[in-house]
Amino acid sequence: MGKASRVNQTAVSDFFLLGLSEKPEEQRLLFGVFLGMYLVTMTGNLLIILAISSDPQLHTPMYFFLANLSLTDACFTSASVPKMLANIHTQSQTISYSGCLTQLYFLLMFGGLDNCLLAVMAYDRYVAICQPLHYSTAMSPQFCVLMLAMCWVLTNCPALMHTLLLTRVAFCAHKAIPHFYCDPSALLKLACSDTRINELMIITMG
Repeated sequence: MGKASRVNQTAVSDFFLLGLSEKPEEQRLLFGVFLGMYLVTMTGNLLIILAISSDPQLHTPMYFFLANLSLTDACFTSASVPKMLANIHTQSQTISYSGCLTQLYFLLMFGGLDNCLLAVMAYDRYVAICQPLHYSTAMSPQFCVLMLAMCWVLTNCPALMHTLLLTRVAFCAHKAIPHFYCDPSALLKLACSDTRINELMIITMG
């Protein structure tokens, strides 16, 4: 490795999230809009979970998965929006290296889990419509829990693997991410080392 390459590759301590706008006059508006959207999202999802858990008539497979979908949506939103709101409020654009990888992991995991739960809910509706006489046995509580556990495993493993692969990537001195969260594609564009395995992982996850 040449001298120039050693100079351009630095020990990463933080990244810069450029966000949606760098204009100071727009920061207060963005903060209010996204804070309102975040509170509405959290309140709506928590009310759905509370309604399902408190009503015995809603203790069915469809509502079981719906409650988990609401929890996943709340967690997915919380993985990025609070950090963005904090950066806008403090007029800071930084996120630590470990914080960026942690955020990336949870975004990938909960994003994948959201899609997986939608697929499971579609299967639940398929059984209810096409095989109504076998629905109660086909969608037993034990099978529903098993499918939920499979969703967690199928989404956690790729997210963890992709995050660990990023720890092997060397980043250049320029560490500005043109988003309000740590996007995997944007991170790979900042890399100074070989990223073919990471890109293959993105395709595989897709």
